[in-house]
Amino acid sequence: MSENTEEMANIVKQRIERNRQKAIILKRSKLVSHPYNKGEFEETTTTLKIGTTKYKDTGGGFLLEENDEPDELELLLSQAEAPILELDRPTCEVCNKTFGTSWLFEKFNFKCCDGCRNSETHKLITKTEAKETYLLKDCDLDKREPILKFVQQKNPHNPRWGDMKLYLLLQIEKRALEVWGTEEQLEKERELREEKKVLAKSKKYEKRLKELRKGMRSSLYNRTTAASHTHEYDKETYNEDDDTYHRKCLTCPYEETFEKM
Repeated sequence: MSENTEEMANIVKQRIERNRQKAIILKRSKLVSHPYNKGEFEETTTTLKIGTTKYKDTGGGFLLEENDEPDELELLLSQAEAPILELDRPTCEVCNKTFGTSWLFEKFNFKCCDGCRNSETHKLITKTEAKETYLLKDCDLDKREPILKFVQQKNPHNPRWGDMKLYLLLQIEKRALEVWGTEEQLEKERELREEKKVLAKSKKYEKRLKELRKGMRSSLYNRTTAASHTHEYDKETYNEDDDTYHRKCLTCPYEETFEKM
């Protein structure tokens, strides 16, 4: 425990002890010394009710009317102000000064005072951008502890669409490192996913190109010639680049390229 913490703890203990002593003095001032009690105080707790009025037996030969006013001890304790501990106040991560509250602290639980808040450093990012740029999932934002806070804002492109969820970019970057470990691993995963996208687009393009080639060969095929001549093909060859087969007729110049399903 630091010296400041011990000092504050001692101050609190001293204040509690002073309040306790005051409460005892006030409590005893209400009690009546019994003539046969040899100077010792005795507190009587017997309560009588006459009509709608309550009376307290003081033990001194008379009754004391009770009222709804709070007991002095309760009043004293309620009036004792709680100490304001400087250690409980957040410290700004930029200027290292304590502050009461701020917009970033209230909205994102991020320790930065309003004076140090910067639009460039403390940017906000949409949930969609956070997932695409930093490869995060919904569970990384909404279920992984601590759950990241966000603010909602109307979509500027179309107000009829759902509200946007805006996160603090600094917290998104920190969460991405928690998920992927290092920036290098995150960048490696980005490149891997980008390669997969390019490969998927390339395969789709090749498939479309094969369909076009097949259509062109069908349109150029002369059915009359095919009916009058029977081709005798040489051994077919395989082309790995475009996954096609090629063969030539031994008796005419006809050649064809085809695919095998």
